[in-house]
Amino acid sequence: MQSNLSDENEKSSLGDLGIHLQNPIFKTLSAVADQNNTEAYVIGGFVRDIFLNRPSKDIDVVVVGKGIEYAEAVGKKLHTKVAVFKNFGTANIKFKDLEVEFVGARKESYRSDSRKPIVEDGTLEDDQIRRDFTINALAINLNADRFGELLDPFDGINDLENKLIRTPLDPEITFSDDPLRMMRAIRFAAQLNFNIDPVALSAIKAQKQRISIVSKERITDEMNKIILSKKPSIGFKHLFDTGLLHIIFPQMAQLFGVEIIKGKGHKDNFYHTLEVLDNICNTTDDLWLRWAAILHDIAKPATKRFEEGHGWTFHGHEDKGARMVPKIFAQLKLPLNEKMKYVQKLVQLHLRPIVLAQETVTDSAVRRLLFDAGEEIESLMLLCNADVTTKNEYKKTKYRNNFELVKKKLKDVEERDKIRNWQPPITGTDIMETFGLEAGKEVGLIKNAIREAILEGEITNDYTEAFNFMLNQAKQMGLNPVVK
Repeated sequence: MQSNLSDENEKSSLGDLGIHLQNPIFKTLSAVADQNNTEAYVIGGFVRDIFLNRPSKDIDVVVVGKGIEYAEAVGKKLHTKVAVFKNFGTANIKFKDLEVEFVGARKESYRSDSRKPIVEDGTLEDDQIRRDFTINALAINLNADRFGELLDPFDGINDLENKLIRTPLDPEITFSDDPLRMMRAIRFAAQLNFNIDPVALSAIKAQKQRISIVSKERITDEMNKIILSKKPSIGFKHLFDTGLLHIIFPQMAQLFGVEIIKGKGHKDNFYHTLEVLDNICNTTDDLWLRWAAILHDIAKPATKRFEEGHGWTFHGHEDKGARMVPKIFAQLKLPLNEKMKYVQKLVQLHLRPIVLAQETVTDSAVRRLLFDAGEEIESLMLLCNADVTTKNEYKKTKYRNNFELVKKKLKDVEERDKIRNWQPPITGTDIMETFGLEAGKEVGLIKNAIREAILEGEITNDYTEAFNFMLNQAKQMGLNPVVK
């Protein structure tokens, strides 16, 4: 036994944890450990989640010795494949719905220009002290004579009870060694609704520039986990207050602040965006719809103007914001595919239902919205509903009631006119063949006129009506059908 944890205060007094290790995998892990005269422990998130009553399918096992050799012995016992990653000194097996990762206990040291550690074999204590947070340093013994015993050298159980994110080491060292841990601290605070230890928060502020050595992909992965939490504003407020947001996502940080001229101010668009984000999280788990909430007003700083006699305006922020989306996705290493186009479309259209909700809703306006939004119409309506953050209850109720009228009108028009993802019944090919034209400006003018006539309700969405309209439109342009 290499453990120096002799102080009984450092061990759990919560009783036998073996009841939480009923899955047959743990019986095998225990038997192999004893057969190989190896100390083995479940450590990290699986143990933490026992105390949080959260289900977990990922099990991290640390052994005092050769983690890969132990994993191969377990794989042989279970008759399952072992994936070995020699460069990292880890191995992995999948057993039914569980994924188990094995590593030998180790101690680490870091160079200032890299978050990749220099690794040496170590004791369990070495391994626990290198962990990011006290709540992730909890370990449960798997050997038969101590099965279910909890080792908690940094008072992680107390931190769980107090809902506190704290580091085993001095946080200045923890965050300097691996700056991604700053993002992870904020992510856990958002996911678990925990507070971050004030000393750790100060350390993040002091070490924030170190985030520059972390890859964009790893940073964005943590940011996406914050966005997918129940209340992402918790995480984004920490990112802003520590200064990390200004480095990793400056466009969002620039939304902060209120400018006042001649007694007129505008709302703080940073906190408004966080309200919209939290609102949308009450209705959807979709990461990309949540990203649309984050980016819907992203161009307001660039389009902000003060107009005499009127006040602050942000004319065209939806158009400029849509143009900014690809650059932001590229900057953050987000996918430049249909997901990006989906977000871009929602940013482009996010004002349209709001304008409809403020005015008398005409069939033609609804047809245009359905035509432009297509399959994203439901997402757009969710975003616009979330965008109502006024504290004036009368206005809020009025907007929400008007949105319900817009939704009803959308449903009625869609059922009647089948406009969603609609293409006009007369194609460009039809026009060219009818009038003997090559592809060009005249074909486009006729096609657009047909589309506008249907959207405005001048003619129905019917081939015969559209064909007759085409003939009249072409006649006004001096075009005649080709005699066949």
